[in-house]
Amino acid sequence: MKKLINYILSLIIIGFAACTPKTTINQEEAGSVITEYLVANPEYKTTRFDFGEIKFSSKNDKLDLAKYKILESKGMVSLALKEASKKFLSKDSSFVYQITLTEKASPLVLKQDEDKATVKVVEYVLSDEKPVDFSQVNSSTAKVTVSLKKVNTDFAPFDKDGSENSNFITKTYKLKLSKDEGWKVQK
Repeated sequence: MKKLINYILSLIIIGFAACTPKTTINQEEAGSVITEYLVANPEYKTTRFDFGEIKFSSKNDKLDLAKYKILESKGMVSLALKEASKKFLSKDSSFVYQITLTEKASPLVLKQDEDKATVKVVEYVLSDEKPVDFSQVNSSTAKVTVSLKKVNTDFAPFDKDGSENSNFITKTYKLKLSKDEGWKVQK
């Protein structure tokens, strides 16, 4: 009888030990938690993009028109020339284009108004080169610093603050241990 009670007690203790969540985290597990979080909540940079009926001057807006034509060659927008006029005794001409977003641009368009759209110009993805740097604060929280590399989208030339000081950013996330879900990024 005593052996039976000891056997049952040992099974109960082993069962409780198996059900308790793991309170330590290593570099690989922290990286996979951050990767899972970035899939659900991607990091990106946006800008406002003009479309619709736009007038271009052949002198002053040559670079802007070239940006739109590159987008057209990639299938992101369609350009339709509505009007072309040459100023009298001038080398400058003006063009009016109807610019329309195509279906191919939809994954990069976040918000769309009548003649402006908020588009992704840069997406940040977890860098493979720099390892995940983490420190476990206590048994249920950890701080993880990762390097996110910059991936330009087709709309990157329209970024008004397109300074290319670096091709990555570092970001720190706080991980919290949940009894039900394990390690998760705390928002």
